[in-house]
This record gives sequence, structure tokens and C-alpha cells, in this order.
Amino acid sequence: MMKLDRKEILKALETITIAGEGKNMVESGAVANVVTFGDEVVVDLVLHTPAMHIKKRAEDDIKKTIHELVSPEAKVKVNTKVEAAVAENPNQIKGKAIPGIKNIIAVASGKGGVGKSTVTANLAVTLAKMGFSVGILDADIYGPSMPIMFDVENEKPISVVIDGKSKMKPVESYEVKILSIGFFTAPSQAVIWRGPMASKALNQMIFDADWGELDFMLIDLPPGTGDIHLSIVQSLPITGVVVVSTPQAVALADAKKGVSMFMSEAINVPVLGIIENMAYFTPEELPENKYYLFGKEGAKNLAADLDVPFLGEIPIVQSIREAGDYGRPAAMQTASAVENVFDEVTRNVVQETVKRNENLPASEVVKITTMAGCSAVKK
Repeated sequence: MMKLDRKEILKALETITIAGEGKNMVESGAVANVVTFGDEVVVDLVLHTPAMHIKKRAEDDIKKTIHELVSPEAKVKVNTKVEAAVAENPNQIKGKAIPGIKNIIAVASGKGGVGKSTVTANLAVTLAKMGFSVGILDADIYGPSMPIMFDVENEKPISVVIDGKSKMKPVESYEVKILSIGFFTAPSQAVIWRGPMASKALNQMIFDADWGELDFMLIDLPPGTGDIHLSIVQSLPITGVVVVSTPQAVALADAKKGVSMFMSEAINVPVLGIIENMAYFTPEELPENKYYLFGKEGAKNLAADLDVPFLGEIPIVQSIREAGDYGRPAAMQTASAVENVFDEVTRNVVQETVKRNENLPASEVVKITTMAGCSAVKK
């Protein structure tokens, strides 16, 4: 009675690679288990692609290799399983990360005017103060505000040559690297572009730029859930998204849509949490008083309802608005109440990012199929 040796079989399987994967099937973890019973061998194979021809080829290769290298008499059975995460979600594919950028955080809102750009600018300078290297990609093509908020309206990114290729050098202000469509258009000029053009411009600012080493890239997204958002999640592996909302019902309804877009099966980008902006108003002369102009704790309750972290509340303070218009983000006002508020919110964002990186696999670029995200379509 012939007895097959498991080690010998594993050694034989190390000579096979699965189409599209670099490592051999043992090293890549595709061979989950090998069991031998006398002259029988059962190989458990886990594939990351549901493609039938790849599955068939892998099974044939296993049988052929065991027969050639171990024993022509071996009875080989292959149990193939396509890993659930990929099988259930065929819309996601691995994409290209930007070398040197550790975390890409998108700042989104369902609705315009909730202070998303102001929050992005203040998060960026607070992260820089904490010692992180930070960049901002102003993806709000039709209403770019970063050049004003960082007082660099008249700057132009210069061209540098990196490895023989010409790249844009982001404009630097308060230790934050910035690229915005606002640098390429006159302040009074409207950007009248269709979606594909806007997406192309964004891609250039992402991939044809010399961002260098960054701990955080913040992306200031336009309001809503449209073309630009899809372009961004298709081009970049986003670590997570931060949603900004004001507390009133109208804004919350839109924030909810924003959150559900990122959580949808087709996009599946982790939501790091919700920030409540303009949470309450405190007049300078009555620092103890809080007036809830837009309702109380609406975004906090929404975060609880959607089971996503609540990252903190930012009050309506005249100095935040003035600082944004003046081009020196308010979080830089040392020893002020505003600085403390942004410190706390930023610490929460960092904490959620760390937690997310520990508990979830790295994000992938999203491949949107034509019908993806359309709830009426049964996948």
C-alpha cells in the first residue's frame, strides 16, 4: 500500500503559481491545507478570483504536478473555495497606492456650506502641529477654497523633475503641502467642466505631483455623492472618510446619504466618523453660554444611529470664520478655546485611523461597475 508524504506534496505545489499572482500557491496562502490518506491526497485551495478558467487551470496544475513529481498513482482531490470577501464584492480591485503616502483621508459632506473645507484646513494644521507630515488635495473642483484658507491665492505650483519625469510641486503653507484647481484658474473664473475633465484634472494633481513622504493626505471633497467622489475612490486607496455635518435635520439627511455612499457594497470605504460643525454658538462676551442655533447634537445622534464613531463638535465661533477668510486657519491660535477644540477632534481622527489600520486590511482602489451602487440591481 503506497503512502503519500504531505511534505513532499507541499514541496511539489511550491512549483506552481496561480495566474495573476506572483508567489507560488503555497507561499501565497492559496493552499489552505493538504491531507493525505494512504494513496489519496486532498488539497484545499482558496482563490481570490471567481474566474472559472483560473480555478480550472489551478486544479489541473495541482493534479498534474502531484502525478509528475510525487506519484503517478496518487488519487488527487482538490476542494476549491473562492474567498467570500472577494466573491461577494466583485466591484473591488487592487489599485495603485501613491508611494510614500501612509494614510489618505477624504473629508466629505452630503451638503454644501457645512464647513467641510474649514474643518479640513484646521485638521491639516493641527496634524502638522502634532508632528505629522501633511498634504491637502483640494478636490472641490467647482469651489476650491484651500488657496484662500492658506493665504496662497496667488501662488503657482512649480514644476520639478523627479526620476526624469516632470512633476508638480505642491504649494506649501504652514507646513502643509497643498494642490488645488484654484492654483490653475483665475480667482474670478468659473470652472465650467463636465465630469470626465474634472476627474482628469484631479488625477493629474494626485499622480503627477511630487507629494514626497506624507503621514496624512486629506482630500477636501465637493459636497454630495457624484462624479468626483467616484473618481477619487476609483483612483486612490482611501484609508477612511470623515463626514462633516451641521446638527439640523436638512444637513443630517444629506450627511446620512454621504455616509451610506461610502458604506455601500460597491464602494466600501471605512467611515472614520462624523464631525458636528457649527454645533452651538458662544458669544465672546458670554463664554459660558451655548446657543444651539441649528438644533442640539443632531450629528452625534446620527453617528449613534449609523453606528459610526462621533469625532467631536466644533462651535460656531467668529474667529474660525475670520481666520479662514484671512488665510491663517484658526487652529493655529495658540492657547485658545478653538485650538483645544480642533486638537480634540484631530486626536479622535488619528485614533480612529490607527484603530482602522489595526483592524482592517489596507483599502483598495474601488472598481465601479456600471450598475454598482444602484440598489435596484440584484447582484
